Amino acid sequence: MEELSAAGVEVWVDGGWCVDALVGRQLREHEDIDLAVPRTNETRLLAWLDETGYARVPSQDESPWNYVVENPLGHRLDIHVFEHDEHGQITYGVAYPLESLSGTAVLGGVRVNCIDPEWQFRFKTGYPPREKDLIDVAALADKFGFEVPESHRVA
Repeated sequence: MEELSAAGVEVWVDGGWCVDALVGRQLREHEDIDLAVPRTNETRLLAWLDETGYARVPSQDESPWNYVVENPLGHRLDIHVFEHDEHGQITYGVAYPLESLSGTAVLGGVRVNCIDPEWQFRFKTGYPPREKDLIDVAALADKFGFEVPESHRVA
């Protein structure tokens, strides 16, 4: 994250690593790290990724605003591009309400921008859960006092 910041690229950590940062510990293994990036920073991000050896991993699920890159060491970044207009309305890409981009936490000893805890909980409970989502939802609920919907309760 520090390298991206030094390159002038503002990002927000999302997904499982965001949950880990918010609750203060790693809950599970991760395949990648989800990064939300404003469309205005995407060109700088892509330049940094190219310079550091990352390449796009083709996928049937990719779109111009959501794609995965990987470096030769196997580190994967799931890139989520978004854009808002001058009124804060979402105009492109992944639907991050402005309020969702207000979180900060510590990840690996580094303070990072991340998705706000309430919004991360909303996002994680907004679709049918996988096992890893149940872990994340339970940890967020425990840390922040959120009510877990029945669909996301561990049996």
